Amino acid sequence: MTTIIRTKSRHSHPLLEEATLSNIAGIYDAAGDAYVAYADGDPRQLFAFDGLHAYADRRLWTVLAELLRRRRASGATSIRVLDAGCGPGTWLRRVVAHAQTLGFTSISARGFDVSQRQIRSARFLSREQNALPGVSLTFDVADLEYALRERDASVDLTLCLYSVLSHLPVASLAEVCSEFARVTAGHVVATVRPVGSTPTIFVDSIEKARRFQRDEQADWCDIEMENGRRIGARFHLFEAAELRRYFADGFEIEDLRGLDLFHGRFSPDRRWNPASVSANAQLCGELARLEDTFSTNPSFMERAAHLLLVGQRRPGIALQT
Repeated sequence: MTTIIRTKSRHSHPLLEEATLSNIAGIYDAAGDAYVAYADGDPRQLFAFDGLHAYADRRLWTVLAELLRRRRASGATSIRVLDAGCGPGTWLRRVVAHAQTLGFTSISARGFDVSQRQIRSARFLSREQNALPGVSLTFDVADLEYALRERDASVDLTLCLYSVLSHLPVASLAEVCSEFARVTAGHVVATVRPVGSTPTIFVDSIEKARRFQRDEQADWCDIEMENGRRIGARFHLFEAAELRRYFADGFEIEDLRGLDLFHGRFSPDRRWNPASVSANAQLCGELARLEDTFSTNPSFMERAAHLLLVGQRRPGIALQT
């Protein structure tokens, strides 16, 4: 197994001294069960996609379901999945459930996260799935800034979704992506917040914040919640070319696009708009058409709510030692 020894870089911003593993873990530990619903919707209804990121979630799921279908259509009956920064484990549970539906008879899936409380939630929510024949679904507390424990080319599908990469030091991103390439035999799927995205406080909906401010130079976000809780954390926003660059050495980039350019900005809000507006099928159809048209347009994609990257591991790449 290739081992990469990582060192933590130092930063000039005075608050960044607190941006350690324990700080990020503490933020999500404190968020607790409230984060489970905020991040992915109701964990008891895996495919409802009714959370705050519902539109992007549905688009992301279309991509993941297609990758699973392609592997099964190739004749494979086993699949190995890794979710780096899995949070409460919802996405990994979705993948495992759908893999079973497709007829995979051997499913090995591991998720890890820095938050002990999120891992406890993931283990609790996955207990029934993990008891099923042919399924090995495990969750661990681990830090993505250190070498992955997986063997070379031992993972068929690697996930790293939403805010995970944003919380890492920029200086470590190339090595992290190199580790993804080392362990991945098939595809990697990553989503991040782009530079032109709408604001996020990453642990809850934006209306729960009394005040927030991001320092663009230091990649730092200060948040004061309505309940008085204060959060300070590293949070990097990505340019599309930058995201591509980090993954391109190890992966052939199959897709790079914006998720939710228009839907979140223009779709009606049932808390405010009348039902006659909310049920406007013509508007929904037009928004979907606009998303398809402009999601890969360089002038628009960095203004989406999220960037999506799909890569397939390059054959014969040299592994970093």
